[in-house]
Amino acid sequence: MYALIVTIRVKPEGRVRFLAAIEDDAICSERDEPGCFRFNVLQDESDLNRIYLFEVYRDSAALEAHRKTPHYARFAGVAAETVEGKNEVRFANTLFPREAAYWERR
Repeated sequence: MYALIVTIRVKPEGRVRFLAAIEDDAICSERDEPGCFRFNVLQDESDLNRIYLFEVYRDSAALEAHRKTPHYARFAGVAAETVEGKNEVRFANTLFPREAAYWERR
């Protein structure tokens, strides 16, 4: 499995719009993309404008397919107006659970 962890800093005045857009992207990703196994959105406990994404895909091709979806385009449009600075993105391979069946269940 192919994972990414993203740290995003949201402009305070754009927070509500950003959260609506990322919720749409997360729901549509898990619901509509067979290669997207997990799309979690987390908020920093001490900084409400720092958001973390944890996404798991079958492979890098599934991530590329995600980036071509209408819901990603909607999110990207809002993010361009509501995000401060550059996102920090880390790519990872999942170690545990090892079984693909765990990630593929919905």
